[in-house]
Amino acid sequence: MDIYWYGQACFKLKGKNASVVIDPYDPEFTGLKAIKDLQADVVVSTHGHKDHNFVSVVSKPDGSIPMVFDKPGEYEVSGAVITAINSFHDNSQGSERGANTIFHLLLDNLDIVHLGDLGQTKLTEEQVAEIGQTDILLIPVGSIYTIDAKAASDIVSQLEPKIIIPMHYKIDGLKFELEGVENFLKEMGAENVVPQQKLSITKEKLPEEPQVILLAKSS
Repeated sequence: MDIYWYGQACFKLKGKNASVVIDPYDPEFTGLKAIKDLQADVVVSTHGHKDHNFVSVVSKPDGSIPMVFDKPGEYEVSGAVITAINSFHDNSQGSERGANTIFHLLLDNLDIVHLGDLGQTKLTEEQVAEIGQTDILLIPVGSIYTIDAKAASDIVSQLEPKIIIPMHYKIDGLKFELEGVENFLKEMGAENVVPQQKLSITKEKLPEEPQVILLAKSS
C-alpha cells in the first residue's frame, strides 16, 4: 500500500485493489492549493467542516462518483472493510464543536486508523475496543481545534500502533492557527525524522517497535 498526505487531515490510501481518500478539503477555506486529479474508489469524511468534507473533489478512475461514508457504522466496498466509530471534536462531549467520526480501515491486510479532528484528550475503553487492531495511526497533533502533542502521545499509548503519522498541524499556506508538528515529535522522541513523499508499506514490513513517520505534503 502507498499512503500520501495532502495537508490537514487529507490522505490517500492506494491499495492493490482499491483506493480510499480521507477528509478532502476545500482549498478556499483552508488556504491550501487545490488537489489535482484526486481519484479513489471510496471517500470517507470524519465530520462536516469544510476542511474535511470536500468530497466533490474526488472522482473514480473512470470519472464516476465514488462511494462516500461519513457516519458511524460498518461498511465493505471494493475490498476495503471500514468501521466508523463515534467520537467528539472537543473534550466536552461535543458541546463545543460537535461529533467526529474515527475510521478504522482494513485494506491490503493493514489496519489503518484515522482519528479525524479528535478533541478528546483520552479515548474511552469502548472506543479503544471498537477501534481494535491499529497498525498505522493517522493522528491530529496541532492543538487549538483538536488534541495537542501531549494528548496525542497519550492516545498513541492507548492504541499501540506500529507506525504513527501526524496530521492536522501548521504548514505553509494554511489559514488556521495551529501548532506545528515539532512539539509532537519531541513528545515521541522523534525530532530527527526526515519527511518522505509517501509511505509504501505491507503488513510484513511493519516495524517491530513504534515508529513516527513524517509525510511531506503531496500536490
